[in-house]
Amino acid sequence: MKKIIFYIVDVFAEEKFAGNQLAVFRGGAELSAETMQTIAREMHFSETTFIISEEQHEGGYDVRIFTPEAEVPFAGHPTLGTAHIIRTEIAKDNPPEILLNLKVGKIPVTFAGDISWMKQVPPEFGKKIDPASVAEVLGLKQSEIDERFPVEEVSTGLPHIIVPLKKLDSLKRAWVSLDKYYNLIKNTWAKPILIFCAGSHTGLNDISVRMFADYYGVPEDPATGSGNGCLAAYLVKNCYWGKEEINIRAEQGYEIKRPSLLYLKASIINEEIQVHIGGKSITVARGEL
Repeated sequence: MKKIIFYIVDVFAEEKFAGNQLAVFRGGAELSAETMQTIAREMHFSETTFIISEEQHEGGYDVRIFTPEAEVPFAGHPTLGTAHIIRTEIAKDNPPEILLNLKVGKIPVTFAGDISWMKQVPPEFGKKIDPASVAEVLGLKQSEIDERFPVEEVSTGLPHIIVPLKKLDSLKRAWVSLDKYYNLIKNTWAKPILIFCAGSHTGLNDISVRMFADYYGVPEDPATGSGNGCLAAYLVKNCYWGKEEINIRAEQGYEIKRPSLLYLKASIINEEIQVHIGGKSITVARGEL
């Protein structure tokens, strides 16, 4: 294998060495799927991406996304981070929009100052899940789950189980019992679990989030664009704040010392929930493999 260039990007980061780490590789067309998976396992970030085409194909750039365990059709911080690298290292004249051709479909990323935004695919809602069984997985009491709202499967490209909690203390104490987790997801469409509550660690933002995805080789994710997209759709569908639209800021990653900030917008337009997730991307390293 000849040398290929890669970058490390911190996504949903307000400064370097925060947010969610991403490895972005160029020259993906020369690599087999097995080699990409091996490289992703070696990098061992939540995701690693491979730019397949450096010329536009059907208006966008072909990109593949891998966790340490499997290829996924969509993920949020890899979408924003890869678009950032294409815009700054490959495309000419810093275009205001980059279109990525992903397994899930075409995902546009637009740039507004230092924040990039992706429009996610329309949400799909799966089944509602017994709060008691999810509480057991998380090491919490069932009473710590906010039963005004459902525990529900949602997808805006990658399905997540969305779990509403009453208090920030419960979110901080949550931990995953792996035996109970794998027993739960045997019969679910969604495999990652995203927990959230109103309020924030800093007192400056609207909501706090954690996400667990051992199924994909990610025990806990510092910042989850796909999961927060599912959350945004969930908040609108269930009128979490009493209205069918949101424009909020979510904190994630504080429990694992990777503080992250995500911007969530969602509303109902023409009877369809439209979801946009935004954040900052910072290139921290460039190398050769």
